Amino acid sequence: MPLEQAAAHCKLGGFVWLGMFEPGPEELSRVREVFGLHELAVEDARTFHLRPKAEQYEDGTELIILRTARYDDEREEVDTGEISIFLAEHFVITVRQGIASELHEARSRLESRPELLKTGSASTLWAIFDQVVDSYAPVVEELERDIEQIEATVFSGAVAPTERIYFLRREVTDFYRAVHPLLAVLGRRLQAGKSPSVLLPYIRDVHDHLQLVNEEVAAQRDLLTTVLEANIAVISVEQNKINLRQSATMERLTILASVFLPLSFVVGFFGQNFEWLVSHISGLTAFLALTIGGLLLPCLMLYIWLRRRSAHPPQPTPEVTDTLRRGAAAPRE
Repeated sequence: MPLEQAAAHCKLGGFVWLGMFEPGPEELSRVREVFGLHELAVEDARTFHLRPKAEQYEDGTELIILRTARYDDEREEVDTGEISIFLAEHFVITVRQGIASELHEARSRLESRPELLKTGSASTLWAIFDQVVDSYAPVVEELERDIEQIEATVFSGAVAPTERIYFLRREVTDFYRAVHPLLAVLGRRLQAGKSPSVLLPYIRDVHDHLQLVNEEVAAQRDLLTTVLEANIAVISVEQNKINLRQSATMERLTILASVFLPLSFVVGFFGQNFEWLVSHISGLTAFLALTIGGLLLPCLMLYIWLRRRSAHPPQPTPEVTDTLRRGAAAPRE
């Protein structure tokens, strides 16, 4: 049906639903001219938004923007799209961008309920809301499965990929931005005069489902924060284990070096080619005296020095003492 013919049908008492998928600027401009849309509303429909919103214009047209979501099993990622809805008394124009924005199910659902279709263009808005909110449930389930896998890895004592946790938390946060603002948009439809009384129970049902999804997504975001902290703790424990193993290795090497230290001293001492040393070691007694004495004398001097330091520890300087005194006298909150 040509646009001019569709616009003419708006004056026959019913309403026209015009669906567009990723239209170009020229196509949107032509629709704006034929249906008399506000230029700011059309400009909003061209851009991709992070949050759903609803705006009312002076000519009675309302712009409602929704975020769609779909979970990709192969990439284990959440793909998002957007639906911009121009709602008036005699027409509904939907501009779909990105994936997961197909509205065939909404149309079939609406056509199967002629009693709701008679209420006018508001019934189309309910059908779109219902489909979008229903599509959120599988995304929540898949995200829950990913979180459980990461939880099982972290709380089993193994280290989970930190990058995966960060990426999953970012996905949940983006999904939360798509879900949470939609509560206010649906809440406005429940106000008096915003929707026909016949549609209010159905819109209230969609609002209840959306509120449940919002609570689950918020809980997932908080849970991922806890999982991230637990994973960091596991990484710290693993790092401490590595440090302990390194310390044990250094301890064994130190013991080994201590065993060979006297031998190195003896070999080095008696390997010197000094005339006095060669001529004065003429027997076993001189050999033992010089060897044992050369080993015990440094140990004795080190022991005396350590004892003196423990008996007379170094005193702090006057500046440090004054700082400590002021810190002890400061009031505590």
